[in-house]
Amino acid sequence: MPVSRRRFLLATVLPMLTVGVTGALAVASGQQTAAEVVPGPDPSAVVPASITAGSVVQIVAHPDDDLYFMNPDIIRSLTAGTPLTTLYLTSGEADGRNGAVGGAAKDPAQPVDRRHYAEARQNGIRAAYAQMATGDRTSAWRRTVISTAGGGHAELDVLVAKPHINLVWMQIREARASTTDTVDNLRGLWNGRTPTVSPYLAAETPVTQPPRYTKDQVIAAISGILERYKPTTIRMLDPTPGRYPETGKVTDHQDHTYSARFAQAGAASYAARVPLGQRPRFTVQNYLGYHNGRLPHTLDPQTAQQKVGFLKTYAWSDKQNYCGSTSGCGDRKVAGNPAGHNWAESLRYVRGDHSSWLAQGTTGHLYAFAALDGQMAVWNRGAGTGAGAAWQGPALLPGTGIDPGATTARLPDGRVVVLATRTVFGDRPEDYRREIVYAAQSVPGGPFMAWVSLGTPEPGDESGISSISAPTAAVDQDGRLTVYVRNSRRVLLARTQDRPSGAFGGWQQLGGGDLQSDPVTATDSAGRRHVYVATTQSVLAWIQPAPGAPLAGPFPTGLPATTLPLTAAPEAAGIRLYFRRPDSGAVRTALVTAAAGGALPVVSSIAETGGRAGYGAVGVAGRVIAGRTGSGTISTTSLGGPPAWTESEVLFAGAPAGIQEPGGKTTTAVLGLDAELHVTTTLATSTRTTWHRAVPTA
Repeated sequence: MPVSRRRFLLATVLPMLTVGVTGALAVASGQQTAAEVVPGPDPSAVVPASITAGSVVQIVAHPDDDLYFMNPDIIRSLTAGTPLTTLYLTSGEADGRNGAVGGAAKDPAQPVDRRHYAEARQNGIRAAYAQMATGDRTSAWRRTVISTAGGGHAELDVLVAKPHINLVWMQIREARASTTDTVDNLRGLWNGRTPTVSPYLAAETPVTQPPRYTKDQVIAAISGILERYKPTTIRMLDPTPGRYPETGKVTDHQDHTYSARFAQAGAASYAARVPLGQRPRFTVQNYLGYHNGRLPHTLDPQTAQQKVGFLKTYAWSDKQNYCGSTSGCGDRKVAGNPAGHNWAESLRYVRGDHSSWLAQGTTGHLYAFAALDGQMAVWNRGAGTGAGAAWQGPALLPGTGIDPGATTARLPDGRVVVLATRTVFGDRPEDYRREIVYAAQSVPGGPFMAWVSLGTPEPGDESGISSISAPTAAVDQDGRLTVYVRNSRRVLLARTQDRPSGAFGGWQQLGGGDLQSDPVTATDSAGRRHVYVATTQSVLAWIQPAPGAPLAGPFPTGLPATTLPLTAAPEAAGIRLYFRRPDSGAVRTALVTAAAGGALPVVSSIAETGGRAGYGAVGVAGRVIAGRTGSGTISTTSLGGPPAWTESEVLFAGAPAGIQEPGGKTTTAVLGLDAELHVTTTLATSTRTTWHRAVPTA
C-alpha cells in the first residue's frame, strides 16, 4: 500500500412507555460491591481515579471545519492518546482556485482546478493532524481504499506513527456556495430534490471508482463508519443553525448544516441497527459554526494562537515544499486569513453547555441525565452513608431522537422532571423539526412517565433550521411547571401549566433581543424567580416582583460581555451568576439581587476565581466550582479560595453539574468522552476532589 507524506430516518419517535428507574438501573449495571465503595469520608481512596478513555469520531462537511470549529477539543483528545477518526463528507473543491487572498476576495490569476484544490486541502489536513499528534507535520500517512456500507468507496488515511488516528474521505461534491440553493449537493439530496449526488475525487486519491450516493446510501455509509470505529463520542456541527433576525439569512454554510443532519441520521441508524454489546454507548457533541464570528471570543490568547498555528500548517502558510505534491500542500485560501472571520478565537458548544442536568430527588437521592445513543440516560444514587452512596445506571428512557443537553426541575413533593429537545425526522424532508419534551416521575423516587411534547415556539419553521435553545424550567409552590426557551429570533418565551388540569397554555413572549445563551433560572430566598440570558454585549434579567407574580423584565444588568454560557445558583438574598470573561476564559461571578419593593436587578461587584482559564459552562456545588480548563480536563476550584484549579485527567463532553446536599456534602458530575458518568464527592470538611466513575466496571 502506498505511503504518502501529503497530507433517516430511523430516529423517528417511538411509542413511549414508563420506565422504572431504580429497577432498570439495577438490572443494567448491578450494585457496587463493598470492595468498590466503602462508606466513609473519602471514597476516592478505594475507587480508582478516572482517566480519559473512549474514542471519538468527528463528522464534518469540509476539510478545515474541524480545525476552525472543533479545536482545541481535537488537540486535547490527540494529546491524551484518544483514538480519533474524522469523516469528511465532501471533497471541499469549492471554486478550485488555491490562492492566498485575504477575506472573501478571489485571485482571478489562479487557474480553476477543483480536483487539485481538493487534493491540496487533503494534504493540508494531513499535515495539520500529523503536527497535532506527533509534532511533525511531515509524518507519513498510509492512503488506502475502503468499501462503504452505502455501496461506494472511500479513501482511508492512517497516520503511520499513530495508527489510532484516521481520516476518511467520502468525496461528495460540495455546494460550492454558502447559501445558494443548488441541487447537486447534500442539501438537495436531504430535501429530496435530487435522487443522487455526484462525487468529486481529489487529484491523487487512491479511489478509482467514483461513488454516486442516494440519501439512504449516505446515511448507511456514515452508519457503517461508526460501526467500524465504535466511538463513545461523536462530534458534529449544528443541524439547526437558525437565521439572523435582522436579515433572515441562515447563520451557517449549508454544507455544515446538512452534514450535521446526515450525521444525526447516521448515528440514529447505527444505534438502532447495531445492538449494545456489539458497540459501546455514545454521546454527541454539537459545535457552532460561522455564527462564532459575531460572538465574544471564548479562548484565551495562548490557546487561540495554538489553534491558528495548526490552521497555518493546513494553509501551507510557509509554502515550503515538504509534501511533494504537484497539487500543493495546503489550502492557500486560508493562508490569506488563517483566523477566519473570528472563528479561530472561539470554540462553542451548541447544545449541552449548561449545568442543570444533576438533580436532587427525595432525601439523599440524586439523578443525573445525559443523552446516550439518542435516548435519555438516567443514573440514580440512592440515600447512603457518608460520601460513599452507590450510583446505578444508566437506564435509558424509551423514545429516540433526544438531543444533547438535559435540564431538570424538582416538584414540591420531591419528584424530578427532566427536559430536553428532541429531533423528529418524520417520513418527509419537511417533517424534520426540533421540539421541546419533558418527563416527570410518577411518584417521588419512582419511575419516569412517558415523554410529553410541548412542541416548538416556531411551528412555521418549514425549513427546520430553528435554533431554539435548550429549555429551562421553574416550579411554583402549587407545583406548576413553567418552561422557558429562547427562539431563533433571539427573544424569550415561556409556557406554563394550568391548574388543576395540568395542561399547558400557549407560548407567551417575554421579550428581549439579541439573546444568545440558553436561559437559566433560580429562585431567591424570598421566593422570587429569576431568569437570565446572555446577549452579545451583556446579560438580561427577568425577575418576579413578588413570589407568584408574573415575571417583570427584561432588565439590563449592566454586566459585561460573557462567553455566553451562564450558571445560576441561589445565594443569600439573591442569585449568584457564574460566567467566563471573553478573550480569557477566566471564571467570573456576580451576585444579583432584586431592588427593594421591585424587580430591578442590583449587581454586586464582579469577582474572578483566578487560576488557569478554560472554556464552556461551569458547574457549581456550594462553594465548589467545576469547569473545563485550558487543558480540556474537568477541574475544580473553590469560590473564595486560593486562585488555583485542581486538574484531573478526564476529558469530557458537555458541561459539569454540581449539587450541594444536606450537611454540606457536594457532588459534581461530568459525562466523560467514554460516555460514562464520572463524579467527585466531598464532605464539608474535605478538600480532595478525586474523580472516579460513578458506576465502576464490573
